[in-house]
Amino acid sequence: MKAMILAAGIGSRLRPITDTKPKALVEINKTPLLEIVIKRLISFGFDEIIINTYHFADQILNFLIQKNNFNIEIKISNESKKLLGTGGGLKKATWFFDKKHPFLLHNVDVISNIDLNDLISFHTKSGSIATLAVKNRQTSRYLLFDEKKILCGWENKKTGEKINSRKSESKLHHMAFSGIHVIDPFIFNLTKMGGSFSIIDFYLQLAKEHKISGYEHNYSYWFDAGKKENLDEIEKRSNPPDF
Repeated sequence: MKAMILAAGIGSRLRPITDTKPKALVEINKTPLLEIVIKRLISFGFDEIIINTYHFADQILNFLIQKNNFNIEIKISNESKKLLGTGGGLKKATWFFDKKHPFLLHNVDVISNIDLNDLISFHTKSGSIATLAVKNRQTSRYLLFDEKKILCGWENKKTGEKINSRKSESKLHHMAFSGIHVIDPFIFNLTKMGGSFSIIDFYLQLAKEHKISGYEHNYSYWFDAGKKENLDEIEKRSNPPDF
């Protein structure tokens, strides 16, 4: 199975740690975030992974060489000339994925114990072009889903900005995106956006005509390791191999 790890971010929320290293190599209990995610993907049967890089890209490449690519196939999508965002980064890596099978997209700064096999199974049964892992937690920006867990819009609670992508007769539920998604490769045929762009903005455009589902994992452990204030709490909860 194939997966992509989004690791090109500059890690501004983790400064000053990321002044000298990429976010992907920030450690939890002496284990880099990238290693935690790779080992977790391997444990679910993923054996082909592509990683996009930008900030201190050479450090990530050297780390993978030292680890012998964790004995699987790992490719690099280097964005050193221009940071492409989550959507642009995925589009640049289109060549890596085949045309028949869905793949996983995983943020490098997400620590969780989500059952990825169940997520993939849910996606397959849903018939959606993409399935987003979501959780009922407090945040400032929410994805909006109807009773059938189909993406209908987005709302920023701080600014009041709201996007309605799809009409719904049912009440909409506010869910926070967890940075893990399963995507059908057909999505690349629909990508008209270019350069740097957000995958969420792309989803909201697609939701007008295509089915995008939400996979709720309210009882799973999930943590945003992209915030400096969260690192100590994550370390106290468990050792990385237990995630």
